[in-house]
Amino acid sequence: MKELFSRYRRNRRELDLIADQIERLNERLEDVPEVAGKVTKSSKDFPYIEEHMTVRMKEPKEATLIKDKLRKKEKRQKQLSQEITKVENFIDGLSEGIEKQIMEMVYLEGMNQTDTAELLGYTQARVSQIIRNTLKDL
Repeated sequence: MKELFSRYRRNRRELDLIADQIERLNERLEDVPEVAGKVTKSSKDFPYIEEHMTVRMKEPKEATLIKDKLRKKEKRQKQLSQEITKVENFIDGLSEGIEKQIMEMVYLEGMNQTDTAELLGYTQARVSQIIRNTLKDL
């Protein structure tokens, strides 16, 4: 769990980047040219004879490559979202007090420890100590 807190900010940034990448990949997928492709179908009536039919489809190799990248990005996005949610749920589960306030400021609001300390009237060392003590219980 401590690792999740150390990666929280980085995960938030990466999640934003992945969302942009997924959007660009979806745009590229829409821009894939259509080609004529052959598919096999069965006739509607008995005997069900195999027939070949020409259909319009996205260029298979390029579309498959983009879809594979999309699947990987979406999988990573889901993993990051779960990690971020764990951290946020832990902070939400803390009882109201200075520990929760510091954890929210440092992790959820993205403030550094020095700014948090100045705002709350503590030293940076004390803020670091409170964070360490809160996380050591994990």
